[in-house]
Amino acid sequence: MTDFKIYDETNAPEAARPFLAKSKAAYGSVPNLLGELAESPAALEGYMTLSEIFIKSSLAPKEKHLVLLTASAENECKYCVAAHTGLAKGAGLEGHAIMAVRDDEEIDDERLEALRAFTAQVVAKRGVVSEAEVQAFLDAGYTRANILEVILGVALKTLSNYTNHIAETPVDAGFAINKWTPPGKD
Repeated sequence: MTDFKIYDETNAPEAARPFLAKSKAAYGSVPNLLGELAESPAALEGYMTLSEIFIKSSLAPKEKHLVLLTASAENECKYCVAAHTGLAKGAGLEGHAIMAVRDDEEIDDERLEALRAFTAQVVAKRGVVSEAEVQAFLDAGYTRANILEVILGVALKTLSNYTNHIAETPVDAGFAINKWTPPGKD
């Protein structure tokens, strides 16, 4: 394990403090991931900026969270799956869909399953998806813009998932109820 300090808005490197203060104002605390990213103010700014840009995508709120949850599960990121489980619930993603992602199963909603499957394929195949996989996504009613938005969400989660793997980020108390272990890795 690489020992990363978890900073807050009072003790982080000076350039990171405004970003952590913004997070604390929005959420009431600084999530452990952001506290670790503060070690590099550029990484913290990049993550927070990319998050704000992803929020502007044309995907519905629950679809955005499905992308983030799926990418995190595919990358086996315990921290982000726990966090995005709660955030997805808050965005209106149905419990059965959340559990399907967490359990590595298909979602019984055709459109959401197409989004889950495409996102998982993008992660697992590092973007080298087949024409048939792209077409299946488009046939489910998604657009070429949505393809790029999935890639944007995957990029966002790559930054956080990899950070969490290297730093072994502890799950925040607020997300502890949603702790997760990848299926088959008990």
